[in-house]
Amino acid sequence: MSLTDLIKTYEDLRRKIKALNYALWMISWDTETEVPSGALAYRSKQVGILSEELYKLTTSEEMIKVVKELYDRKDELDEVLAREIYLAEKRIEKQLKIPMEEYVEYQMLIAQTQSIWADAKRQNNYELFKPSLEKIVELTKKRIKYLETDELKGYDVLLDEFEEGMTSVKYDHFFNTLKKDLVPFVMEVINKKQKTFAFDKLNYPIDLQKQFVSYLMDVLGYDQKHGLIKESEHPCTSNVSSTDVRITNHYYEDNFTSGIFSAIHEMGHALYEQQVDPALDDTMLAGGASMALHESQSRFYENIIGRSYAFWQAHYPKLQATFKDQLKEVTLDQFYQYINNSYASYIRTDADELTYSLHIMIRYEIEKDLMEERITVDELPQVWNSLTEKYLGIVPRNDQEGILQDVHWSAGLFGYFPTYALGSAYSAQIYEAMKRDLDIEKELLNGTTLAINKWLQEKIHRYGQSKAPIEIFESAVNAKFDASYFVTYLKDKYQNLK
Repeated sequence: MSLTDLIKTYEDLRRKIKALNYALWMISWDTETEVPSGALAYRSKQVGILSEELYKLTTSEEMIKVVKELYDRKDELDEVLAREIYLAEKRIEKQLKIPMEEYVEYQMLIAQTQSIWADAKRQNNYELFKPSLEKIVELTKKRIKYLETDELKGYDVLLDEFEEGMTSVKYDHFFNTLKKDLVPFVMEVINKKQKTFAFDKLNYPIDLQKQFVSYLMDVLGYDQKHGLIKESEHPCTSNVSSTDVRITNHYYEDNFTSGIFSAIHEMGHALYEQQVDPALDDTMLAGGASMALHESQSRFYENIIGRSYAFWQAHYPKLQATFKDQLKEVTLDQFYQYINNSYASYIRTDADELTYSLHIMIRYEIEKDLMEERITVDELPQVWNSLTEKYLGIVPRNDQEGILQDVHWSAGLFGYFPTYALGSAYSAQIYEAMKRDLDIEKELLNGTTLAINKWLQEKIHRYGQSKAPIEIFESAVNAKFDASYFVTYLKDKYQNLK
């Protein structure tokens, strides 16, 4: 077959795969936002059918043959297609190691478990969630065995899936660096007498919170013609192309900044997806390059931009006008102190940027021990509480604010959590690189992030997955990754807070 015919055959197969992925994505989005609980069993069957068709297509003899032949001729391909075929060959090799029946079983299980988790969290009932989690862990461990290589064993198989090239040895080194250079400073800060803010005890109507979040969408440049926002138990960003990037948020009347900053966080993810080169939409290279690089963007917008003084100099008057009764006597300086107040908290998504990495260390250590069979699913609430006390000095009062707080394990996303801390560290180094090209404070004082968005699109977003994530990162910052930028950024910021 000629190279032209090979490419056409591959593109035809790819179109079908993209269509199936789109259908599964729509079901997943609906499940996350509004599916009736009584519809889950039937819906799970449909997910099973679609997942089986997707598996058959991606591992068909035709697909395997065409990918192998293109892989053997990758030197004749353009750079983007060569990267896509490299990833396709790697993906097929993995997929063929997992029996189709187990792949379908796993997808059906995930389709049901996320709603079970949401119910368990609402009811503060770990026992309701535990049987499904045990099954997910069991199938995940089987999956690890199928995918192990000479280089990757155990938990490292999962870590590498979410951040190519990362292993527990590398993460251990990273977290040990934070423990050595950052944790003592964190303890010093959070053990000081805590500030109190009377205005955080007031009621903030959810409809007004939504109005302000809508305002922030325009401020940050989130394109609402190609996106929308709904509510879910756990805020998330979801898409299959740059033309349809959706986010969810969660609001609390007694914690108004939770909804604001989770929305900014998700908009960071969404801006990444919306700014990927549209030419990649019909390829398998659409979307962010890696989990850590993605998280670097959400943490960059949420914390480095969204918790900066300059940002709120421009936008606090609007917030104050939105909540006239609650914030009329609250100064900008008081609000800035409030949104950067550091203390030991139960909930990861509400943690300040100084303590956030400690929350990730808890999850990393649990996942590692769980996958290496040093602990069991039955022990998770106790282990969680013990590690929370060890790293944060507090014990969750119930499972809702402990083991049940995150959606990730119900979706089978073991190995994902450590990318959050890595992404936070990436964001600080990206910030330093950006400062060489832009007067960031001036941009924020002008009330816009357009120049910031453009810089990130040019340096990071536009590439999608067409380059290796570490290549994109190192090119953007013109240096190797160095966690000291993260430590320095946090120390400088919190030492200057009065």
